[in-house]
Amino acid sequence: MKALRIYAGPAARKHIEQHGLRPQDVRTVPGAAGGPKGLILGPLDRFIFGRWLTQSRQPVHLVGASIGAWRLSTACLHDPEAAFQRFEHDYVRQQFELPPGQKRLSPRQLSERFAESLIDFYGGRIGEVLNHPRYRLHVVTSRGRHILGREGRARTPFGYLGAFASNSLHRKSLGAWLERCVFSTPGASLPFGTQDFRTRQHALSEANFNMVLQASCSIPFLLAAVHDIPGAPRGAYWDGGITDYHLHLDYRTDHDGADEGIVLYPHFQRAVVPGWLDKGLRWRHKATGFLDRMVVLAPDPEWVKTLPNGKLPDRKDFIHFQNDAQARIAAWSKATREAQRLSDEFEGWLADGLAKGRTPDVLPL
Repeated sequence: MKALRIYAGPAARKHIEQHGLRPQDVRTVPGAAGGPKGLILGPLDRFIFGRWLTQSRQPVHLVGASIGAWRLSTACLHDPEAAFQRFEHDYVRQQFELPPGQKRLSPRQLSERFAESLIDFYGGRIGEVLNHPRYRLHVVTSRGRHILGREGRARTPFGYLGAFASNSLHRKSLGAWLERCVFSTPGASLPFGTQDFRTRQHALSEANFNMVLQASCSIPFLLAAVHDIPGAPRGAYWDGGITDYHLHLDYRTDHDGADEGIVLYPHFQRAVVPGWLDKGLRWRHKATGFLDRMVVLAPDPEWVKTLPNGKLPDRKDFIHFQNDAQARIAAWSKATREAQRLSDEFEGWLADGLAKGRTPDVLPL
């Protein structure tokens, strides 16, 4: 394989050595925060949810933050292949016209436009997401506590400065400033343990779905926080990636009375970073026992260098191409076309494993 790399924790590697990787083995699929980087996973999403997992019947938990929550909510729609095609098309081609006299949109203006796009995308279809016969959706948000309980011009920067300092000393101390709030398909238990970090769980509903998804994507200082979500405690809710950037969660917990199975993770890199504030703390990027059952599907770093600008799409492209939106759209479109190789190689890897009675080429996570 030239584009795709497959990594697995110890328990997952043992399972693959004995059984290969089968759709009925998958119990959980995480979706990371990371903005436009998630575009590179479009072809894998279409194959996994449109053609591969359909060959099995077991319940599957989908755990997402930020763009990962948006992707996995899309997986719950009827005809997920078509839904993912539209998701990719709309995301790549998003453009923001500036009002006269403005150099950039304010967080409030960006949030208003994002809210409109969610209404347009999921309008009349939220019931499909909440009532999917197999998928149990869990959308991760970060709820502010104390000074971060409401958004404000002074209190928000001060609060996040305190959160950054506390997190640098000990990840769990971040819980004094923010807590993990997970909104789940009604009646669904969490597919991970919660002893690692202060956590609440609430039910998704028709009344709060759009607000929850917007909150999970609301990057501090770039978009406005979402306040007072129905069915949950009052307060300010921000991007789920702040507390759980790559969903480095304790997936060792069984659920639904079934065996633990495999955590299948289409991801844009090998490392599963715990929180957004941990990006610069390299010692927190290592795999832990939480990931023993995980299989990560990620692009090879050398292959990534062959993409436009030698990297994955990211938010900095909005600045780099700020005067030429069509150039950004062309670069992102080419990257998503090239990403078809990831899906093709994964499909070939699965077929090769079936033919040989085993699945080779798995690297340690």
